[in-house]
Amino acid sequence: MGCATSQPEVTICDLKFLHSFTLSGNMKSFIIHVAGNRFSIKFMHIAPPMRQETYIQDKTFDRNDFTQSPLVKGEYENCTFRNCNFAGTDLSGIRFVDCTFYDCNLSLANTAGTALNNIRFRDCKMLGLRFDVCSGFGLSFSFDGCQLNHSSFFKTKIRNTVFKNVQLKESDFTESDLTGAVFDNCNLTQAVFDRTILEKADFRTSHNYSIDPEINRIKKAKFSIWGVPGLLYKYGIEIQQ
Repeated sequence: MGCATSQPEVTICDLKFLHSFTLSGNMKSFIIHVAGNRFSIKFMHIAPPMRQETYIQDKTFDRNDFTQSPLVKGEYENCTFRNCNFAGTDLSGIRFVDCTFYDCNLSLANTAGTALNNIRFRDCKMLGLRFDVCSGFGLSFSFDGCQLNHSSFFKTKIRNTVFKNVQLKESDFTESDLTGAVFDNCNLTQAVFDRTILEKADFRTSHNYSIDPEINRIKKAKFSIWGVPGLLYKYGIEIQQ
């Protein structure tokens, strides 16, 4: 019997079969084609069946330690998280819609592909959180009394976002769109604004910011007289009050 082999198809000659059939194995299908006295075997990979995504609505999570028992992947709508620990956990791919987080620790959580749609964060610890890798679709949130030091908003489009009583030390807003954003009583020590859109943003009650008007768009942005030094720092001008 003469044989010829090629990948991914194997052809075997000089065999006289009159039928074609399929053999199924674990994760692969072996399809046998018959033509006269020749048949070929083709190996095909079959993906495992898709798992149904978890959907949770109107549920309150109180004092859950997700570092010990991870949050189930899926979609959470109109849920409340109180005093929960997410520090360093994997939140990638999870979708949060109309949810509220109170007194939670989300520091250094993995937010790759995480959807945050109309989310409210209150008194949360969120150090080093990367909003720049979240899903950009519908990205929207507000912060009140949160610690966001060393967080990244790089290239995010978060117009009209409200930051109230927030610590934003060394946070990165490079190339982000903060049109109409409100920074109410925020500490912006060493926060980075580089090619950032700040048009109509309100900084009147915030402090310790350094914003270069030459490289950032600040048309119609609002600043207090006490914040003027933060706009002129690069010129080495001394302003006495």
